[in-house]
Amino acid sequence: QVQLVESGGGLVQAGGSLRLSCAASGRTFANYAMGWFRQAPGKEREFVATINWSGVSTYYADSVKGRFTISRDNAKNTVYLQMNSLRPEDTARYYCAARSGRTYQYTSRAYDYWGQGTQVTVSS
Repeated sequence: QVQLVESGGGLVQAGGSLRLSCAASGRTFANYAMGWFRQAPGKEREFVATINWSGVSTYYADSVKGRFTISRDNAKNTVYLQMNSLRPEDTARYYCAARSGRTYQYTSRAYDYWGQGTQVTVSS
């Protein structure tokens, strides 16, 4: 089992920045690829970003490419999502997920463990 706890969400004005963190515990963190997903009210959960086990390979949704950066620190068992130039349409609950495999994936069904999420609200 892997436990995931997100933090760093909040209320920010459009154009602002936030950094989300996801702390993992329970298993060897470096054995897992990680991802960030988000879900806005009334919408389906959507992919945001993913990173492989070492942090060398990343992949982003087109909607966040160039604005968001995913990274990880295996020594701290933590994955991050740096979000810059935030827009009102980025408002959602953001979820961290862990996949039992070292390669990244952008489909939610590929992930085995999920956190409870952290709310991000961007005001216009």
